[in-house]
Amino acid sequence: MPLYRDECVVLRTHKLGEADRIVTMLSRQHGKIRAVAKGVRRTGSKFGSRLEPFMVVDAQFYEGRSLDIVTQAESLGSYGAQIVADYGAYTAASAMVETADRLSEADAGLQQYLLLVGALRSLSRGEHMPSATLDSYLLRAMSIAGWAPSFSDCAVTGEPGPHSAFVVQLGGVVANSAAPPGSPRLDLATLATLGSLLAGDWASVDVADERTRSRASGVVAAYAQWHLERSLKSLPHVDRSEHPAVVPVHDGSGHDGVAAVARAVTATPAPPVPQPDH
Repeated sequence: MPLYRDECVVLRTHKLGEADRIVTMLSRQHGKIRAVAKGVRRTGSKFGSRLEPFMVVDAQFYEGRSLDIVTQAESLGSYGAQIVADYGAYTAASAMVETADRLSEADAGLQQYLLLVGALRSLSRGEHMPSATLDSYLLRAMSIAGWAPSFSDCAVTGEPGPHSAFVVQLGGVVANSAAPPGSPRLDLATLATLGSLLAGDWASVDVADERTRSRASGVVAAYAQWHLERSLKSLPHVDRSEHPAVVPVHDGSGHDGVAAVARAVTATPAPPVPQPDH
């Protein structure tokens, strides 16, 4: 059977039989790949730990009839341990890989792959607040997919801004003449933060106040879920606090950090997603 290699980000896994896993990955050259990793749940597996969510690997596959088979996996970015040790980073990363999984159903190119790898790397290093990293990722991922929002000029008429009415269905801010009755209104600080998140202007994002970031997050959540046409299951669990809780990678009970975070998610009420003011 034909062999091929590619760089991949592991999006999710689920069990198959007694010792195997089906691994869903976003690859650099082949889009989304669903492949069987045989024997990776055994303690003696040579590469099972490399095929966990948020890991970046150089993998070799051979093509199967319905699912490909992973034959080798070498680690390129071991981001999983750092991410699962921080509740905020874990919840943000979970929303990222769920979004990448949804967007790659139809098409996935190199830009989506590079964007996700860069976002996971930033989360693992703690470069910015996890929720802000997530918001920036969501806006850029939507833009790459062809749904770039407008935060300055009118998304309908092209009339130069600033405009305060924001309509998700119309693609961003709109002039008063094009705004439907009751459209949400955003202040200039929130619009500026949204533009900075989209452009990757972290100097501006990092100094924004908590209220402005909260309003911006509500707009980003609404925009992303509208274009994905269904809600993101991970999004309500994203930790929006300034100081996310740290979860040990090993909790002393024989469970790894992923299991510890999963218990924390289950035990923690889902924080509400902020909505823009009307």
